[in-house]
Amino acid sequence: MPKSKRSKLVSLTKVEKKTREHKSAMMEHVKENADKWKYCWLFEVGAMRNAHLKTVRNLWKGSARIFFSRSALLAKALGTTPEEEHRMGIHKLAKQIEGQVGLLFTDTEPEEVIEWFADFAQPDFARAGNVASRTVILPAGPVMMHHSDPPVPFPHDEDPQLRRLGLTTKMERGVPTLQAPHKLCQKGKVLTAEQAQLLKLTGEKMVTFRVGLIARWDAATGEVTQVEGPRLTQDEIISGDAEDEGAMSE
Repeated sequence: MPKSKRSKLVSLTKVEKKTREHKSAMMEHVKENADKWKYCWLFEVGAMRNAHLKTVRNLWKGSARIFFSRSALLAKALGTTPEEEHRMGIHKLAKQIEGQVGLLFTDTEPEEVIEWFADFAQPDFARAGNVASRTVILPAGPVMMHHSDPPVPFPHDEDPQLRRLGLTTKMERGVPTLQAPHKLCQKGKVLTAEQAQLLKLTGEKMVTFRVGLIARWDAATGEVTQVEGPRLTQDEIISGDAEDEGAMSE
C-alpha cells in the first residue's frame, strides 16, 4: 500500500536526544580547552536565561571559552580523581561541579575576571516558582503597560486575558480598568504562573541574571582557589532556562 500523502502533525517541541558521539565530542572540547588556557573557573548562574548567557559569551569572545552543559559531563571530562584528572590538580575543581554550573576557560588575570562578573547584572522577569522580591500593587484606574515609554493602557482586546490572570477589570471608554487597587504579589511569597505573567505584562522585572564565581583552577600550579564571598541563594538560581548541552561551547 502506498504511503499516505496526508499532512502529518510534527511536534515542534521534540528535542533530539544527544548521542554518545556528541557527548564524547563535548568532553574532548572541554579537555582541549583545559590544555589551552591558563585558568578554568567554575561558575553558577542566578535567574538563568539563555539570551543573557549568550551575551556573556559574546562579550568574552576571543578571550575565553564557556561551557554550560550537564554537570556530570563536565566533571567527567576534567576527571574527579587524581588518577582520572586531565590536568594536574584539576580534579579538585571537578569534584565541585554539581547543579546548574558551567566552566569558563581564559587567560585573563583573576582580578579582572572577578571585577567584571561582579559588575555584570541583567534585570529580567520573574517566573512561576520565584520568590517576589517586593510587593507590587496595581492602582485603581486603567491597567497600564509600564514597559511602554511612556506607559499606555492595555487595549480593550487584552481584557479577557487580564481577567483570566486574576484581575477584576471593567471596561471604561474601551480601556480595561480596575475599580480598586489590586495586590499583584507580596514580598517573600512564591509567585504563581498567573502572577508571573501579570508582572511580565505590566513590565515589572523582579529577578536579576548574575554569574557567581565559585572557584578557579590555575594551570601553572595545579592549585584550586575558592572565590571569597557568599554564594548565590536557591531563590536566585531557581526557574531558569534549560540550556542545551554544548550550546555555549563554541
